Amino acid sequence: MSSPVQSPAHATEITGQAGRRRTFAVISHPDAGKSTLTEALALHAKVIGTAGATNGKSNRRDTISDWQQMEKDRGISISSAALQFSYRDTVINLLDTPGHADFSEDTYRVLAAVDCAVMLVDAGKGLETQTMKLFEVCRQRNLPIITVINKWDRPGLDPLELMDEITQRTGLAPMPLTWAIGIAGDFRGVWDVQRNEFAKFARNSSGAHIALTEYLSPEQAAESEGDAWQESIDEASLVVEAGAPLDLEAFYAGRATPLLFSSAALNFGVKQILDALVDYAPPAAPRPDLTGGTRAVDAPFSGFVFKVQAGMNQAHRDHVAFIRVCSGKFERGMVVTQARTGKSFATKYAQQVFGREREVIDTAFPGDVVGLVNASALRVGDSLYVEEPVEYPAIPLFAPEHFQVARSKDPSKYKQFRRGIEQLEHEGVIQVLRSDLRGDQAPVLAAVGPMQFEVVEDRMHHDFNAPMRLERLPYSLARLTTPDAAVTLSTVHGAEVLERSDGEFLALFNDIWAMRRVEKNHPDLSLAEIGTSRE
Repeated sequence: MSSPVQSPAHATEITGQAGRRRTFAVISHPDAGKSTLTEALALHAKVIGTAGATNGKSNRRDTISDWQQMEKDRGISISSAALQFSYRDTVINLLDTPGHADFSEDTYRVLAAVDCAVMLVDAGKGLETQTMKLFEVCRQRNLPIITVINKWDRPGLDPLELMDEITQRTGLAPMPLTWAIGIAGDFRGVWDVQRNEFAKFARNSSGAHIALTEYLSPEQAAESEGDAWQESIDEASLVVEAGAPLDLEAFYAGRATPLLFSSAALNFGVKQILDALVDYAPPAAPRPDLTGGTRAVDAPFSGFVFKVQAGMNQAHRDHVAFIRVCSGKFERGMVVTQARTGKSFATKYAQQVFGREREVIDTAFPGDVVGLVNASALRVGDSLYVEEPVEYPAIPLFAPEHFQVARSKDPSKYKQFRRGIEQLEHEGVIQVLRSDLRGDQAPVLAAVGPMQFEVVEDRMHHDFNAPMRLERLPYSLARLTTPDAAVTLSTVHGAEVLERSDGEFLALFNDIWAMRRVEKNHPDLSLAEIGTSRE
């Protein structure tokens, strides 16, 4: 189906605005510096006055991306954060993601909404487990990846060793845009490969402000840094030839990765990362839909919900549906159609999000993230459109591995308990399973990682005033099945069938051996793996 004809001026405006957008996520292993880099990028774009990091997130006062109390207490990111700001006439939509493996589902949802990823690598640890898992998700989604070697101000691995690891484990050819001058732990600056100049850094207020930077020619750098300059340049020459063109086609095709060195905590090398995003990261482009076609960026408005978050406004306990704009021009107040239900509603309360802070937004373009406030009918994965219908691929649910029964501690607060569980499920914080045997008063919470239960407990207590207790179940394996399986498995030790809120039935097993016994004794039983899409 072709898109309705729009005026040339309107289509030109949308195409031009889409070309200005850079929408990306930062991925890495926990504690590699994602939130620190997020704030450093915002600092360099002059949208915050000081960065909140000097000695770890637990000591931050002005952290913009980690705003939940648990994030501040633990020093980790447990919820994705959306930040939008302008830099060099480009609109940056930066989605910070949880690095902890327990929150993989939240990260996967964010990666469905971006056009590029920045893979942050700890200079001292190289490619860690969660980094590789997230890299594989990016590969599945065909996302181009920019690699940043972070924490070069601390002792770490040899740079050539890191290049070899990246090549061997990811299959991507590193294309250095900058190269660190000085060994790890003695970070003096970076050689800008494209400009062939030395950016010499000096600390400024322990990293709370933009680093003092002096730009030197290669001759001046050699005189200033001596052997450190020559040794670093010799190393870099083994990876890239001076003045070699950047292969953008290989970058976009997932064969190569632009590479930069930084210390986000000291704001060293951060401007170069921002410049690389503006110069090389892909802008918003036509997105595939469920029909196998694509929705052009200048087609009528469309988008999809990739996250629902509550509790951002403590005074009102509202919730926000985060929309990735895929095509057309979003205008506040426009009436959109929800593809899942066919129902219409007006987008009266539309906001631009900057961490926890929000302001009303009147227009948005492809690549932008819009927060729709109190759009309670919207769920993660919902497609929205005007005029020409379109539906984007659903965002998958992961296979849970941990299961606990939830009960309210105070029977008189059962309404708050039920409302809280429904809201957290709505947000995608937890999967909720039920059965006639257990009843609504004892839903089974299913999680990818055990820390999700801590988030649920914390938010049930503070957000909904409904303290609860959890009872661990022995199951560790889940498979999609049919309602008929409930009868078969009702007499099997170490197995149970429950219904998920999306209507799917899950068979739970104590372990792989319990499942294999069932498969052997009941070969006709349907037991399908929970894969990368809704079955």
